[in-house]
Amino acid sequence: MDADLGLTKLLGGLWQDAEELASRALDRHVRIAVTGLRRSGKTVFITSMVQALLTGQGLPFVRAVHEGRYLGAKLLPVDGPAFPFEQFCQDLSQDPPLWPNATETLTKLKLEIRRQSEANLSSYVQPVQPLTVEIIDYPGEWLLDLPLLTMDFAKFSAAALKLAQSPVRRDVAADWLNLVEELDDTSDEAALERVNMAFKSYLTACQQELGLWHIQPGRFVHPGDLTDLSVLAFSPLPASAPASLTTIMQRRFERYKREVVTAFYDDHFQGFDRQIVMIDLLGLLNAGPAHFEDAQTSLAGIMESFRYGRDSLFSRLFSPAIDRVVFAVSKADHVAGNQHPNLKQLMELMIAQAARNHRFEGITHEVLALASLRSTDTVRTEHQGQMLSCVRGRLKNEARETVLFPGEIPPELPDDEDWRSGRFKFFEFAPRPLATDMTNRHIRLDQAIEHLIGDKLG
Repeated sequence: MDADLGLTKLLGGLWQDAEELASRALDRHVRIAVTGLRRSGKTVFITSMVQALLTGQGLPFVRAVHEGRYLGAKLLPVDGPAFPFEQFCQDLSQDPPLWPNATETLTKLKLEIRRQSEANLSSYVQPVQPLTVEIIDYPGEWLLDLPLLTMDFAKFSAAALKLAQSPVRRDVAADWLNLVEELDDTSDEAALERVNMAFKSYLTACQQELGLWHIQPGRFVHPGDLTDLSVLAFSPLPASAPASLTTIMQRRFERYKREVVTAFYDDHFQGFDRQIVMIDLLGLLNAGPAHFEDAQTSLAGIMESFRYGRDSLFSRLFSPAIDRVVFAVSKADHVAGNQHPNLKQLMELMIAQAARNHRFEGITHEVLALASLRSTDTVRTEHQGQMLSCVRGRLKNEARETVLFPGEIPPELPDDEDWRSGRFKFFEFAPRPLATDMTNRHIRLDQAIEHLIGDKLG
């Protein structure tokens, strides 16, 4: 009986895989990966995107919607951990609405979209066509781990130790740095365990206390579904460490790369078709130059991780590769509308060096300043005889809406004078309720959707 059940499950899984391969070959299945570092707004983006796709309302820049061919969508069951869409809708719909909690591991959501075909031969053969959209949400720290695959232990250790000695990290890294310097030929397994625990504490402090982005290895702060935490029992070591201890840590580092990083690449990343990376650029400006520079380092690592390649039938069946990337500057509604071009330009400048250093063959990338669920409106007010572009909304932890001047975004990368002037003091706002009709409830969410799947809705 158990054998029959196991065979049934196996055959069912093979049939599902075969169906998915056929759908991918016919451009009827697309996987969209959504990631971002802490407080970037990816959970709100996914919730708002799915809400809009379910109703088809408030999406004028989605061509299939604009042309009247979009028929609607429905949620499908997923294998594995599901993105808590219903819970997040409740959070954003209550009175007063609440920003949803961040997701800490990989989750999935699946939609079937139906639309009428464009006026071509296929429209006569199958006038109504389905598209399966699979959305995968995962912590950005996992993406930052992929460059580790190109490093040996010595290179990894040298980079980690250099980073820990930077001014912004030096204090929180002090205990760990002291312990690794004290290692000698008399050190035992207990000493290595102390070093490992101090390294974990240092990385956790970098993220939770300092709010930094560049955290490697990422699973030390976001273990996700890891059940065997012994895979995290390593630490970078200086070149002066005893060879015997270095050999132990090197072996553990290689295990982490094999069982965690490579597994994520094989099981998930290489199967992504489209990627959106969420960035809270206003939060970075508020945090100061060290955080801004840290984010640039992270973005360079993120861009290095993408697989670029032309979208051929062979590549879709056997080696799918990301062919479209959106870099989304979130919370664009927290500044006035006339600042959005500067937001976009500043983001483009942040990734420009990495874009020059890597080939973008066969890939389309877009930078957007968006608000997945807008919290404010831009209003014009007079102040001392001048008209200012301000925002009206409810500040975080306050009960009533207010009008304020949020400040301006520099059109170039900030210089020393910008940082010294203290000009960056952008406010955080509370959410407005999520609505069934997303008209006027977002900023450029529809443009992000069109860039991610618009070509699949033809």
